[in-house]
Amino acid sequence: MSRNKRPSRAARAGAVLAAAALLAAGCGDGRPGGGGGGEVVLEGVDDGTTLTMWTRAATEAQSQRLVDAYNASHENQIELTVIPTDDYQTRVGTAAGNRELPDLFALDVVFAPNFTTAGAFLDITDRIDSLEFKDALAPSHLDAGTVDDREYLVPHTLDLSVLFYNKDLYTQAGLDPERPPTTLAEFAEQARAVDALGGDVSGTFFGGNCGGCFVFTWWPTLWAEGVEVMNEEGTESLLDSPEAQELYATYRSLVEDGVVAPGHAEETGATWVSLFPEGNIGVMPMPSTMLGLMPEDMNIGVAPIPGLTGGQSTFVGGDSIGISANSEHPNQAWDFLRWSLEEEQQVELLAAHGDVMARTDLVGNEYYADNPNAVVMNDLVAVGRTPYSLKFGQTFNDPQGPWLPLVREAVYGPAGADLGPLNDDVTASLSS
Repeated sequence: MSRNKRPSRAARAGAVLAAAALLAAGCGDGRPGGGGGGEVVLEGVDDGTTLTMWTRAATEAQSQRLVDAYNASHENQIELTVIPTDDYQTRVGTAAGNRELPDLFALDVVFAPNFTTAGAFLDITDRIDSLEFKDALAPSHLDAGTVDDREYLVPHTLDLSVLFYNKDLYTQAGLDPERPPTTLAEFAEQARAVDALGGDVSGTFFGGNCGGCFVFTWWPTLWAEGVEVMNEEGTESLLDSPEAQELYATYRSLVEDGVVAPGHAEETGATWVSLFPEGNIGVMPMPSTMLGLMPEDMNIGVAPIPGLTGGQSTFVGGDSIGISANSEHPNQAWDFLRWSLEEEQQVELLAAHGDVMARTDLVGNEYYADNPNAVVMNDLVAVGRTPYSLKFGQTFNDPQGPWLPLVREAVYGPAGADLGPLNDDVTASLSS
């Protein structure tokens, strides 16, 4: 995904739903050091300043861990506010319009363009460029926070989509527990083999009434195949391509043959990851953050999500973080951001807890030495994707948006249904 070919900052800002309030308030001038003024101190300033920071509830554990460790070791002190995830964007948009943003705030990486284009964040390009490990930072997060070659965000917490599979069920089904699927067809074959065990065991599961679940777990199959889901500007849907229809057909056949655990058609995403840890699902794509939540006695494997015929990819989700354009303490805020990305914090506060790190150069740490599943996940950071669209939420996450009807028609509707009109609806939303 090229950063240089996207429309200009000014042209895109007018298309953002939250931008009107942000731009009317004149959130920031987009220049390094803007918002707080004064000299840019690349190493940061630790002088006892009290900083404010917001994060959404979905990433509270990692954020709190970092803030607590920083406060215990620095003169600066950070006051962290955790906001319910469903209320977060509205709260940030309102605060931006009133120039009441905190010094630091993180947000779901897929919504980063909505706020960078609207001027809510400080330009920290020079600061990021000064990091000796910049090239090791999660590239998809950096890209999502880049506008016209200027950088506004760094990775904060990462959540990837990966395949989880039950090695004990694989063994019982006569499958090699060390050979997870490397193509979509193999995924279906292995799910069928486990499902044939019968009883309470099912081959796989997915959230069939959850647009975000489909995006997070199915799109990597297309990316691994070299197929795009949208145009580069994020204004045109390509989700009725032959490859996409093959993807839908594969899952449709698993549904028709009863290989998917009961309840999939009604699953809205609230409980879709709760079945696998119970030990009766063979293989399914899920968030990487589930690794640390698995039962200790459960013999599981983790693998990349494969393409139709090979390759591998992942949806790189999680949160990016930056300095608000109205912060009066940008150098002190940068001190926290820089510190949070250093090796000790990445290893001791993230890897030690089974989380994916924001850096790709630290995979050789002591905690991953006995956790090959974590190594698999961290290696995917370098090749993963974060989709770009200013209308992502209303199109793909909103249960009333046009994406969910398309994918449900493909999986649950009449066989051979024409997806063209539904794909046009997705494009209309993206380009509205």
